[in-house]
Amino acid sequence: MGFEEYVRLRGERLVRLARLLVRDRHLAEDLVQEVLGRAYVRWDRVSRADDIDVYVRRMLVNRHISWRRRRSSAEVATDAFGDLAAATDIGAEAAERSAAWALIADLPPKQRATIVLRYYEDLDDATIARILGCSQATVRSQSMRALATLRRQLADREEVLP
Repeated sequence: MGFEEYVRLRGERLVRLARLLVRDRHLAEDLVQEVLGRAYVRWDRVSRADDIDVYVRRMLVNRHISWRRRRSSAEVATDAFGDLAAATDIGAEAAERSAAWALIADLPPKQRATIVLRYYEDLDDATIARILGCSQATVRSQSMRALATLRRQLADREEVLP
């Protein structure tokens, strides 16, 4: 498969994955553009990979983690979706979904990537481990820690709300 064909077939899905990782459509598009630029330069090596999708997703997740490490102190993350849910009557389900993504956004990058790859991309432990460059046991422990954190945060919210 050529680079142009790959981008045409998988580009939208990569942007959706990136959007879930960074919670901002424009930053997600920038992230995917940067990753695809890097993939284009070494497409001969990328196209020889056992699974091109895994290779490119791994590049995407690694680049996202690098971005988070280097984020300028001048950048301020906002919860635009939470404000939207509060300002408009979009329904309880949409508000709950927005609140859930806000909690997921607060997770450390590798835990967030694990949760997104498992529950949004519906990938198994072996594939996630290949994408993240770690063992399957690490994937399971990252998932376990992320879910424990989410449960704790939900319990704390329930205590605060009547």
